[in-house]
Amino acid sequence: MISHALLVICILVSAAVLGLGDATAAYKPTDLFLINCGTSSDTIDSQSQTWTSDQQHLLTSKLKNLSFSSDASYQEEVPQVPYTTARIFLSNVNYSFPVSPGWKYLRLYFYPTRYESGFDTASSFFSVTVNGFTLLKNFSADLTVKASKSKSLVKEFIVPVNQTLNLTFMPSPSSLAFVNGIEIVSMPDGFYSKGGFDNMITNVGSTIDFNIKNTTAFETVHRINVGGQMVDEVGDTGMFRRWLPDDDVILSENSGIIPVVPGVKINYTEKTPPYVAPEDVYKTYRTMGNVDNPEINLNFNMTWLFTVDAGFLYLVRLHFCETLAEVNGPGQRIFTIFLGNQIAKQEMDVIDMSGGSRIPMYLDFNVLVGFENGPRPDLRLGLHPYADIFPKYYDAILNGVEILKLNSSEGSLAGPNPNPLVSSDQTPNHVKPSARKGNNSHVLVITLAVVGSSVVLATFVSVIALLRKKKKTKDVPLHTTSKPTDSCSPLTTYLCRRFSIFEIKYATNDFDEKLIVGTGGFGSVYKGRIDGGTTLVAVKRLGIASKQGAKEFKTELEMLSKLRHVHLVSLIGYCDDENEMVLVYEYMPRGTLKDHLYKRNKASDPPLSWERRLEICIGAARGLQYLHTGAKHAIIHRDIKTTNILLDENYVAKVSDFGLSKVGPTSESQSHVSTVVKGTFGYLDPEYYRRQVLTVKSDVYSFGLVMFEVLCCRLINIEIVPQEQSDLIRWVKSNYIGGTLDQIIDPDLAVDITMISLEKFCEIAVRCVQDRGTERPPMNDVVWGLEFTLQLHETAKKNNEGGTMTDAEALLSKTDDNCVCDPVVGEEPKAL
Repeated sequence: MISHALLVICILVSAAVLGLGDATAAYKPTDLFLINCGTSSDTIDSQSQTWTSDQQHLLTSKLKNLSFSSDASYQEEVPQVPYTTARIFLSNVNYSFPVSPGWKYLRLYFYPTRYESGFDTASSFFSVTVNGFTLLKNFSADLTVKASKSKSLVKEFIVPVNQTLNLTFMPSPSSLAFVNGIEIVSMPDGFYSKGGFDNMITNVGSTIDFNIKNTTAFETVHRINVGGQMVDEVGDTGMFRRWLPDDDVILSENSGIIPVVPGVKINYTEKTPPYVAPEDVYKTYRTMGNVDNPEINLNFNMTWLFTVDAGFLYLVRLHFCETLAEVNGPGQRIFTIFLGNQIAKQEMDVIDMSGGSRIPMYLDFNVLVGFENGPRPDLRLGLHPYADIFPKYYDAILNGVEILKLNSSEGSLAGPNPNPLVSSDQTPNHVKPSARKGNNSHVLVITLAVVGSSVVLATFVSVIALLRKKKKTKDVPLHTTSKPTDSCSPLTTYLCRRFSIFEIKYATNDFDEKLIVGTGGFGSVYKGRIDGGTTLVAVKRLGIASKQGAKEFKTELEMLSKLRHVHLVSLIGYCDDENEMVLVYEYMPRGTLKDHLYKRNKASDPPLSWERRLEICIGAARGLQYLHTGAKHAIIHRDIKTTNILLDENYVAKVSDFGLSKVGPTSESQSHVSTVVKGTFGYLDPEYYRRQVLTVKSDVYSFGLVMFEVLCCRLINIEIVPQEQSDLIRWVKSNYIGGTLDQIIDPDLAVDITMISLEKFCEIAVRCVQDRGTERPPMNDVVWGLEFTLQLHETAKKNNEGGTMTDAEALLSKTDDNCVCDPVVGEEPKAL
């Protein structure tokens, strides 16, 4: 404990030397551990902090048999302490730290690179637990760093401890674990559990009170100094937190303005003591600007997007402080706070709540993030001026953001590994000899290059031998990777992950036919696993001899690498080695919509309910809506059909197969694109088929046919039925006009469907399949109409499935057919 006390004194002295104000001394931690893992003696970092060796904290007696230390081979743009050395674990190893009761910051430091022992972190997957909580599961520090702009990584957790903090590292099968540094810092009692400065936690989207138990663990996902620069650990208020600028999370780099008010002194209060956030956070902020034309601010939101893991509750802490001289009274600047597209607080008046200018305050909100937008969605934070009571300024303000993930009911904080970014420079950083510190000699450069090449070659051979040994089926044939073909633009390479043919063959067991989950005109789709077997993917292999397949490959790669939407299938990466054309997508476990309509086994795979079919149609329509309106120029899919609408594990619909997609008109003078006819017969727009005139309304026509199939559960053309029923469009239209729609629906829907929603659904579908494109609705109207149809169905079911539909009919009578929902104020995400 003496060494700990000396360490605290050393840190406080260094803070004083750096000229930090009183705010930095606002909190003095009772527990402070700085552990440099893998070292045998104390080390001093660049900020004069002392880091101790980790050996005295290891419970395991046979240390040499279960772990070893190793120095990093290269040191790139990261501090030497604690990243010079690492503790590498061969088996489960536990650290033990005696601490006082209460919540503690636990920070784990990782530098994924190659180490002198031959250990390469690219193959390292492991889990970490502490006192019964799972912090990381099958975690890859290498993938996590490659998904960021940094060379190193700090994972910060907040864990409740009684007397001892037991930290365990557990390597995944056939893998090793590692860590470079461990930091433990105590924090004020109830710092995050009591709520904001008003001692409340607002439960967004619910009226039920929300409380945080003292047995809850957190992971710090984001800590942002809005409008300001990075505040490092020594610049914080005694808890060694790091506040990052908001450049990477603001929706638009040019969003709002950053006022500069010199000589500001923040007036901390008992409700907001100095340790809540440093002065630099409360002195800097963003506002919407447009001082000369403030009414412009009413047309958009100031928006931030924070990537999070789905399936967790999040504590969102927002920091505010008004410092402008002209904003000095209540009622002058009032705005609404949106979290996850829901209203978190309708009337936010900083001056009124804090008590005056330059007085800081902070509010806490609880938000549930579901899986609707994928496993790693963006949590959207938006601010919009509240104009109903005519404030002096139509504006909004934000100083800082903290987003903390709460542990699940199983005690887990672990999320999936992110998809790494791929830069245009394909050379791995850790094999660049020039990156090593202090290397100015040409001879040394050449020597390191030779040694590095030898290490890479030896490691490559070792990995291949290990993989061969692990395979239970036939060996994967090895090939020398050829020079990549010129199949994608530099932008695509940056946005999309590039796989080697070796990785693809290993993921698919050398294209094992047993793993084929689908086939198309240009190749087969395989079920595969990447990232050490942790991530399921769909691997589409296009035929080598197909020239059309090569064009489809390039088109789909260019399109999907630039488009991201919850209702579009996500492209993870590609491979163009050895004349192969391979695309890697997110895996969709529920298969195609066509499978659920026609190939289901009723005993094990029950039919889709009417409500679920409506939700699937809405999802697919939103995907098309995004294609038509979300990019600079409209994108026409050209092959919409039930086969190209895929379903994830929660039956969320995603549009797929963009090989035939075409960019729409690129100038206002153009009304269409003239091109040869491509697509699937039966779904083709008559105008496009007859005149080769392609517009976004061609997709609308195809989607109308999909709606007919969803309703009737029958193919477009059938020869074994009476002639009047052979053409699906004519058959549905005649029954729609004749008022006999109940006779054509899928028999499985007979007891589930409501007539009022059936009629509205058919009205939309019939409008979609009009012969002339100008008579068809845009996808915006289709989405709104389908959402309204679902609302009608739910209202009718709620009243009485077989009785009156008064509420639904009243709802219908109040709504204009051409606009079936109110637009949402705010800005929509744009495509790249």
